[in-house]
Amino acid sequence: MLSVFYNGILSVTFGNIVMIVIGLTLLYLGIKKEYEPAPLIPIGFSTILVNIPFSSAIDQIVDGVLHRGVLNIFFDIGIITEIFPLLIFIAVGAMIDFGPLLENPVMFLFGAAAQFGIFATMVVATLLGFSIKEAASIGIIGAADGPTSIYVAGRFAKDLLGPISVAAYSYMSLVPIIQPAVIKLLTTREERKIKMEPKSVKMDKKVKIIFPIAVTDVSGLLAPSSTTLVGFLMFGNLLKECGVLNSIAKSAQNELANLVTILLGLSIGSTMTAEKFLRPQTLFILLLGLVAFIFDTAGGVLFAKFLNLFLKRKINPMIGAAGISAFPMSARVIHQLGRSEDPTNYLLMHAVGANVAGQIGSVLAGGILIALVGQL
Repeated sequence: MLSVFYNGILSVTFGNIVMIVIGLTLLYLGIKKEYEPAPLIPIGFSTILVNIPFSSAIDQIVDGVLHRGVLNIFFDIGIITEIFPLLIFIAVGAMIDFGPLLENPVMFLFGAAAQFGIFATMVVATLLGFSIKEAASIGIIGAADGPTSIYVAGRFAKDLLGPISVAAYSYMSLVPIIQPAVIKLLTTREERKIKMEPKSVKMDKKVKIIFPIAVTDVSGLLAPSSTTLVGFLMFGNLLKECGVLNSIAKSAQNELANLVTILLGLSIGSTMTAEKFLRPQTLFILLLGLVAFIFDTAGGVLFAKFLNLFLKRKINPMIGAAGISAFPMSARVIHQLGRSEDPTNYLLMHAVGANVAGQIGSVLAGGILIALVGQL
C-alpha cells in the first residue's frame, strides 16, 4: 500500500530532474528577469508538471487503459487544430497600429528584408540532417514571432514544438541584448546617428479600415496558404480600427490575449518531457534559432545600407533591424539605441513602421513556407 506513495519518487530519472531544472529556469527568467513572462511562466510550470513520474497532467496508460491528461487535451484541441495560435493573431492584430507604416510605406521593404534569416537557416538546418519540414519550422524562429513559429511547427514538426517554442520566445525576450550587438557590428557610429525626418502625413480613418481588408485579399490571392494567418491578424486589426467594436477590441487585446497565452503555454509544456526534449536535436535547434534571429536582424540592416547607396535622404540602417516581428520591443530598442548615439535623434515612429511591417512579413513568410514545403 505504501508503494503507491513512494513509487513516484523511486521512478524519478536523471532526465526528469534536468527537465524540472529547465522548467525552474524558465520560471526564473519570466519572474525575476521578466523575459517574456506571459509565455515562459506557463511553459516553465507545465514543464515541471509533465516531468513528475506518472503525472496525471499528461496521458498515462494504466492497466492497459489510456487516461487522458489535461495538457495533452489542451494540445490536441488548441495546437493540433491551430486554434490557439490563430486566436493569438486576433489579439496581436487588435494591438497593432498600422498608421506609422501607412505614413511611410517604404518600411514594407524592411518587413520583407528582415525575413532573410528564415530561409538561410533552412539551408543550414537541412545540411545538418533535419528534414525540409523540420528545417522550415526551425528557420521561422528567426522571425521572432512566437505564434507563427508554433503554427508552422504544429504543421510540420510536432515533436520539435517544445524546443522551437522555447527558442522563439527566449530570443524574443533577448532582443535588447542581441540586436544592439549585431547592429553595432554592421554599422558605423555615423550611420547610427543618421536622422530621419518625421512624416507629417495623417492617415484617414477610412484608409485604416480598408488596409486590413486589402492586405487580406492581396496576400490571400498571392499566397492562399497565408490566408488564415494574415486574415486572423488583420481581423483583429479591423476590430480595433472600425470604431464600432471598441469593447470587443479591448477584450481581444486583454482578456483574449491573456487567456489564450496561458493555454498556449500550458499546451506547449505537454511536449517538454525528457524523452522529447533531451536530445542532440534540441541543442541544434537552439543554436540555429539564434543564427536565424541574427541573420534576420543583419538582413534588415544590410538592406537599409544597400538602399542608402541610391538615396539622397539616407535611412538610418538601424531601422532595418526593426523589420523583425518582435513588436513593439524591437522598435523601442532601435529608438533607444539611436538616442544613445544622439539624444536629439527620434527614430521611434520610423522603427514602429518597420516593426509592424515585420509582423505582416513574418506571417506571410509562414504562409509561404507552408505552401512550398507542404507540397514536399
